[in-house]
Amino acid sequence: MSIREAVNAGAFYPAKKEEIDNLIDYFNNSTKDRDESIKDIKPKAIISPHAGYVYSGFGANLAHKALAKSGARRVVVIGPSHYVAFNGISGSYFDEYETPYGNLKIDLEYLNIMSKHFNIGFIKEAHNREHSTETQMPFIAKYQPEVKVIELIYSQIDYKELAKVVEWLLSDSLTTVVISSDLSHFHDLKRAEFLDSICINGVSKLDIDILDIGCEACGITGIKAVIASAKELNLKSKILDYSTSADVTNDKSRVVGYMSALFYSIQ
Repeated sequence: MSIREAVNAGAFYPAKKEEIDNLIDYFNNSTKDRDESIKDIKPKAIISPHAGYVYSGFGANLAHKALAKSGARRVVVIGPSHYVAFNGISGSYFDEYETPYGNLKIDLEYLNIMSKHFNIGFIKEAHNREHSTETQMPFIAKYQPEVKVIELIYSQIDYKELAKVVEWLLSDSLTTVVISSDLSHFHDLKRAEFLDSICINGVSKLDIDILDIGCEACGITGIKAVIASAKELNLKSKILDYSTSADVTNDKSRVVGYMSALFYSIQ
């Protein structure tokens, strides 16, 4: 039994499920109006931030709570590699994914099918400590404990190649996708909000050309890929939340931006 260990538990998010529950309860008590506005939407994909939960957990929770309404059997989490450089995509060829809520089953059968269609390798070092994907898993375990998961980490790859994978995944009615990304890093607040507004506008309008004006998202390849896929599949987008680290720290000199969004079809 091979397990992708939750190495970031106790750092990016609490190591105990009770402490995560307390955070999520706090977030949910502040989102009733927003929940009502999307109550009839069943997302096919979300963009979710991946900083520490005290910074970006509010927006991530909004997105994951909405995603749970999809009724999917599997969730594929796609994030950028922060620690290891390589070409292409690495898949989570493990049996289970550890979370404070218990281990999630990894859909190896589906991952193997996917690998026959696309060049998905296995760079174990890329999975050992990657937080962009790991921070999504406790939310999935909380809201969708019965689903299977797949972790895809990308490094050097054109968004058009990743978009082929995302479109293939979203064409499956039993699969949903999480695109992990934060926005700009370490600008002053005014500059950060300007740059982040470009990202938000591009996602809202499903326009990759807008992103190229100045969006500095660390997961911009994934964002572009899901936008391209959404356009091909006639999905709509909706911004759920935007915040910055300054909202928590009051430090307006070195700011990180966070956005959550969802993609859905109109029945």
